[in-house]
Amino acid sequence: MTQLASAKPVFALLTDGAQVEIRPLAAGDREVVVALHRGLSEESLYLRFFALNRRMADQVAERVCREPGPDHAAFGAWFRGGLIGIAEYESLGSDGLAEVAMAVADHMHHRGVGTLLLEHLASLARARGVRAFRGDTLAQNAAMLGVFADAGMPAMRRLVEGVVEVMMPLAMDDRYLDTVAERERLADVASLRPLLCPGSVVVIGAGRRGDSPGGAVLRSLRDGGFQGAVYAVNPHAAGGDLRGAPCYATVAGVPEVPDLAVVAVPAGSVPEVAAQCAGVGVRSVVVISSGLDAEQGRALLATCHRAGMRLVGPNCLGVANTGADLDATFARGRPRKGGTGLVVQSGGVGIALLDHLSRLGLGVSSFASVGDKYDVSANDLLMWWESDTGTSLGIVHVESFGNPRKFARTARRVGREIPLLTVIAGRSEPGRRAAASHTAAALTSEVVRQALFTQAGIVATDGLGELIDVAALLGTQPLPAGPRVAIISNAGGAGVLAADACVDAGLVVPPVSEATQRALAALLPDCAAVSNPVDTTAAVGADTFDETIRLVLDDDTVDAALVVVAPTALGELASTAVRAVKPVARVLLGQAEAAEVTDHGVPSYAFPENAARALARTWSYARWRSRPPGAAPEPRDLGTAAVRSIIEGHLRSCPDGGWLPPRETQRLLEAYGLPMVPWRWAESVDEAVIATAELGDRVALKACVPGVVHKTAEGALQLDVRGARDVRAAYGWLKDRFGDSMEGVLVQSMAAEGVEVLCGAVQDEVFGPVVVFGTGGVDTDAFGDRAARLAPLTGTDVEELIEQVRVAPLLRGHPGRPAGDLAALRDLLLRLSLLADHHPEIAELDLNPTIVRPDGVVAVDARIRLAPQRRWDPYLRRLR
Repeated sequence: MTQLASAKPVFALLTDGAQVEIRPLAAGDREVVVALHRGLSEESLYLRFFALNRRMADQVAERVCREPGPDHAAFGAWFRGGLIGIAEYESLGSDGLAEVAMAVADHMHHRGVGTLLLEHLASLARARGVRAFRGDTLAQNAAMLGVFADAGMPAMRRLVEGVVEVMMPLAMDDRYLDTVAERERLADVASLRPLLCPGSVVVIGAGRRGDSPGGAVLRSLRDGGFQGAVYAVNPHAAGGDLRGAPCYATVAGVPEVPDLAVVAVPAGSVPEVAAQCAGVGVRSVVVISSGLDAEQGRALLATCHRAGMRLVGPNCLGVANTGADLDATFARGRPRKGGTGLVVQSGGVGIALLDHLSRLGLGVSSFASVGDKYDVSANDLLMWWESDTGTSLGIVHVESFGNPRKFARTARRVGREIPLLTVIAGRSEPGRRAAASHTAAALTSEVVRQALFTQAGIVATDGLGELIDVAALLGTQPLPAGPRVAIISNAGGAGVLAADACVDAGLVVPPVSEATQRALAALLPDCAAVSNPVDTTAAVGADTFDETIRLVLDDDTVDAALVVVAPTALGELASTAVRAVKPVARVLLGQAEAAEVTDHGVPSYAFPENAARALARTWSYARWRSRPPGAAPEPRDLGTAAVRSIIEGHLRSCPDGGWLPPRETQRLLEAYGLPMVPWRWAESVDEAVIATAELGDRVALKACVPGVVHKTAEGALQLDVRGARDVRAAYGWLKDRFGDSMEGVLVQSMAAEGVEVLCGAVQDEVFGPVVVFGTGGVDTDAFGDRAARLAPLTGTDVEELIEQVRVAPLLRGHPGRPAGDLAALRDLLLRLSLLADHHPEIAELDLNPTIVRPDGVVAVDARIRLAPQRRWDPYLRRLR
């Protein structure tokens, strides 16, 4: 059973980036609740209670601080130790309606306190089954009406005798999520300004030696041209200066309050140093130090939250923002100014990428090595880049995800504006857990990460080398309009290799138009090849070679050009300059570096394969970006209440969960409209005979035996049983095999032949509900042909899911096989996606095989494992 949703204390950001604590009110909060209400102005008091009655404070405190229950809840917001606002709801009956009310301290108005409290209250109420909030407020209460209007919920208003009754459905649709995300972006960017655009910086633990991390950070700040004040803290050098920075014994001695503190002290001293920073009002902290134990880590994070300091690290390389001339890292060399945003967990990876981006001339706009990610993460940097006009490309290298669903939604939005790149790390990791279903067994870390990156439009490469190759192209060239590539080379053999590499990467190398071929023939030597690949021969000079490229790029049949140059003594073609609205990649055979960028801004590669893969990745991103985002359609005939009843009934009898019995499995799936083969349940041989007659006299018998999941492997299946005599024999054989442990049999009609596929869903402990699709039947695991997407699926997700697997051509049909009913398959996958998303207690769901025929789709075998789950809102605004 889903545990009754409750709320734990969390920290979240106000509009101006300040941090507040949001937590449920308890009996011990009664006095501060009374004080909050008694501190309201007469105007606020009247607007809240429709009267000037300060005795209402005691009544409100008594109500909101009482014992928690399923029919009511109350949250408080604390800022710098004081209660600044409350929000509450009270159930109005059994129809899912609740009344909502709130109060905010006068001095905290217009900072987003009420909206933030309403979001948290709505999230808890939604998880408890509340469908809508009703709020009554005076017509002149513009502030409260503004909170309701800005919430993102489709509010309906009714004015009755000067009182506005507002009805707010709590559905978490795209409009609501987009509204919340925009509030989060604005607040997040405001909170990061002291970190990435500080007016002053202090380095705590800056050693006299330049080879210490703190000393190196201090040197980077001074040498990087940072225009703000820079201070050092080192009790052994207090009173003097370190590398031009005045040095003090403690941060309290610094003559101004620094915006940013970089901490490079032993792990055991980090919590105390953070507390000292909090005491003087530092607004952001970067902890270089590593080796903090769990207790030290908790103390560090708690201090930062209470003081409202954003935290990067611990165990990190530092941060940089070239737009602010800030280099607070101990990386080698100063990052070159440019348009690439970079966030990494690994300091070593960060150093390598900073070097490569600087060498290529792409440069960096902002950089964060987030290390152990106590607070600031990739999500924060994505929102910073989204707001930064100087960032045109983003690179994300993270080894773990704290909130992958929010990351995916944020990346999907940011990726519509700037390309995002990453590396799929840990691809060799085996499955993270043993699983009894084929679906769960298919869900490896690589499969789920690839699903997240694909849906979010992130270009996911297989290694750092390929990431640099793609960055060189995306950072310098326009996006292609299609997959058609023209190969231009001065060496025929190299051109052929390039063409092969393009086809291997999934690109197309078509002949150029006849008009272009005639123009090329008139320009090039008689022995040149003018179709595609275009071989200019080695005899042409730079001007002719450039003109060839221009003619080819002007051809409407070409979307991109791959120029392959073999250096000769006859002409210098290596510096070919091309200014085009179509992407151009160059291959310079014999080039020392794997990837470079020419003085003319053209990416240059050492091998054709690198260039072809980079072009293919770029086209994949361009195709994703050109598609509409899509929405998750929701059919009206979903039996949500029936499914909830089945799940809760099973978990009452089996609190730890387990495999759902066959009858309940079939009923649960049918409640969401999933197409199941006709079936009957039988607990005796006579009932099996009757069931067979009802189903059409040709059936399969599946024994229901506790612990037996894969019926074929366990001998619990009898196929193509015909007539009463065969049914009795088959039933008797199953009974002899399993004895009294057999609880009955599932009698099913034999399904007609078709393409067998696997459709399934798994609740991943990190990524949430994931839908898996691929080749089905008894050989599912042998083929390993599967793809995954995070639920809920959009129509675009479903199309990509089907097209990604090798069985797709069979589903589309060919001259020897009619196409399957793809519309019915899409509908099945959408319903399966919603089932997994709506009911997190479904730990594993396996429909294998599902048979796709020209006249429809039907699931032949189904298994569902339930597990108790605590509902969690991944889109709720809160800090890590």
